[in-house]
Order: sequence, then structure tokens, then C-alpha cells
Amino acid sequence: MKHSETVRELPIRQHSRGWLILSPLVVFFLLYVGVSIASGDFYTMPVTAAFLAASAWALIVSRPSGFMKRVERFSAGAAHRNIMMMIWIFIMAGAFAAAAKYIGAVDATVNLTLALLPGSMVLAGMFLAACIISLSMGTSVGTIVALMPVAAGLADKGDLNIALISGAVVGGAFFGDNLSFISDTTIAATRTQGCSMKDKFRANFRIVMPAAVGIFFFYILLGLDNAAVVTVGQIEWVRVIPYLLVLVTAICGMNVMLVLTIGILSTGLVALCSSSFGAMAWTGALGNGIVGMGELIIVTLLAGGMLELIRYNGGLSYIIRHLTAGVHGRKGSELSIALMVSLANVCTANNTVAIVTMGDIARRISRQFGIPAPRAASLLDTFSCVIQGLLPYGAQLLMASAIAHISALDIIPYLYYPFVMGLVALGFIIFRRNKAD
Repeated sequence: MKHSETVRELPIRQHSRGWLILSPLVVFFLLYVGVSIASGDFYTMPVTAAFLAASAWALIVSRPSGFMKRVERFSAGAAHRNIMMMIWIFIMAGAFAAAAKYIGAVDATVNLTLALLPGSMVLAGMFLAACIISLSMGTSVGTIVALMPVAAGLADKGDLNIALISGAVVGGAFFGDNLSFISDTTIAATRTQGCSMKDKFRANFRIVMPAAVGIFFFYILLGLDNAAVVTVGQIEWVRVIPYLLVLVTAICGMNVMLVLTIGILSTGLVALCSSSFGAMAWTGALGNGIVGMGELIIVTLLAGGMLELIRYNGGLSYIIRHLTAGVHGRKGSELSIALMVSLANVCTANNTVAIVTMGDIARRISRQFGIPAPRAASLLDTFSCVIQGLLPYGAQLLMASAIAHISALDIIPYLYYPFVMGLVALGFIIFRRNKAD
């Protein structure tokens, strides 16, 4: 993700009580995933309730002593600037999505997309668009914000599986998050490993490009059986302007906050210039969009606080200590780097923070076992993006599910690209000969 993500500066406790301090994650998964699977309904357990219970358990098992001190530490994690930046993006994304829908920008853009693409290419087209935008912006969240409303509209008009097309957008969003030169994950990986972005890109490209090309053609084949069959409505070009501005500025690599600001202002101009819309109704749509992000914001705050307690009490230190104890040989060392950054990502729900947290350890392991720095950087970036793309409490899936009005768990089975990217990356570790690059 690209929105100024840095590792938390708060100090880490030197003690750790092993898996007990990691148990809040277990509580969350048992409640949210376990109850949903057991009941056969992914809406049985609200994600907010699951996180509230997990956060309460984290306060019980955590240190320092004194309940209010624990609450203060929890609050410090929830109020971290990375969390607040995500919340600002959620607020602006909700406002833009609602305003764009109010002026008819979503419907107009959907009609334009259907006019340009044959029905069988909708899935492949959305995946390709997400790859291009994310490569240009360097942020998966910004890509999802830009494309998910259109994807949801296409699913509605074309009678497509909303979870399937959401998976295509989220998967494509991680293509650029992983590869882009301006992505925070790329910057963090190259800086911690001491290599150039160009060399890391080459190492990364060999892993992810086969996965991306394979998934693109898979979506083409899948589209033959899931073609959108609709009557394309009249394209009102004035109403398309907000989305065209958002897409163009995103492709140009503009910061996601500026992209959303331009999008919101453009919807207001369209509303003011048209007799069909009123200024007060437009501001009402903005307000409704912001309110609609309430659950997402609450989940983000609870997750930030809970994960900060885990980090502060040495949960990540415990993982590092046990994973590095039995490292032998180059393949084992590469697998340990992949596993470390993956577990760190589960504990932080932030791929950039996971890379920064594990960067020094990975660099020491790579030097000891002769792993080239670009290769180590590629492993850190790739596996952090794989795990981030599959987390039901990660910002990307939370954002996509909020816009699509479905559960994050509904989308996970259709995240073909992150799954395949992870398998290809594992294949490169296990079956690739030990070369110098």
C-alpha cells in the first residue's frame, strides 16, 4: 500500500508469553470464520462483534499491569497515523462513491464499459484495469476505491457474481502493489535489503508475471461462461467525467487522497451544472456515504488497537525467535523469510509494516545463506502482498466488501491471483536452482 505506511514507533516489550499473546487472533478467527463456516452463513457473526470480543481478550491477556494502561496502549495503536490515514481514505471513498452514484456517474461508467468490452471480457478487463491502475498508483487500496463501484455496477447490470468480479479487482490491485516502483512495499523491501528497485523489479517480475498472465487468460475463459448479457443504456458523457478523472489521475500516479478529492469536487460540479440535481441533495449524498463507512472505520480502529497490544507484548518477537532457530540451507532460509513476513502480516494487517518489521532479520539470514539482496526483497514483498490480499480484516478486503455490500469472506474464495501468486512464489523457492540472482 502506498499511503505513507511506516513501522510503529512505540517500544516493544522485551518479554513474551508465547502463543498466549497471539491468542486474540485465534479468538477472532474462531468467532468470525469458524462461526460463519459452522452456520453456513457468512453474515451470522458481524465482523465488528468478532473484533470487539478479540480486543477484549487482548486487553485481558496483555501487559502492562493496570487496566487503564492497557487501554491507553490499545488506544495508541488505534490512533496511529497509519490507521488514521486509512480512515481518512475510507471517509473520502465513501463520500465519493455515494456522490458518484447520486449523479449517475456509476451507471454511466458501467454503460461505457459494457459498450467498449464484449460481455465475455468484463472479468478479464476489470482484472487488467486493476493491474494497470495499481502499477501506476502503487497502492492497492486506491485501486479498489477507483474500480469497485464500477465492478459492483457491472455485476448488477450483467447478472454477474459480485464476489467473483470483486476478487478480480482485488487481485489485480495487488499486482501493482507488489511491483510498482512507487509502492511503499517496494520501497520498504529494497531499503531494508540494500538493493536497487530495478534489480528487485526484475527478480519480482519473474515470479508474478506468469501468475498474472495465467490469471488474465483464465478470466477470459471464465468469461465465456459468465458473459454479461445486458442492454447497454445511453452513455451520458457528462456523468462519466468524475470517474474518468479518477481513473486518469490514478493512472498518472497521483496520491489517492488527491484522486478522491478531485473525484468529489467533480461530482459536485456535475450536480451544480445539471438541473436534475440539487446542491443540498448532493451534500446529503456525501454525508450518507461517510456514514456508510462507519462499520469499516470501527473495525479498523479495533484491529489497530488489538494488533498493537500483540506487537507491544512481544508476539512478533516470539515468532521470529522460533522461525529462525532451525534455519538450514538456502531453500530453508528463503522459506523462513517467506513464513516470517507472512506471519508478521497476519499480526499487523499491514504489508509495509510487516516488511519493515522483518527486514533486518531477513537481511541477516540472506547474507548468512548467500541469498542475493534483490531475491530477499522480492520474497518479502511478494509474500506480504499474498497474505495481505487474503486477510478478511485487511484494509483491501474490508474496503471491497463495504462497496460491494457483501462479506469479506464471500470474496476470499475468488481471489485467484493472490493464491496463484503465492503458489508460483513457493515453486520458485522449492524447485529453482540456486543461481546468483
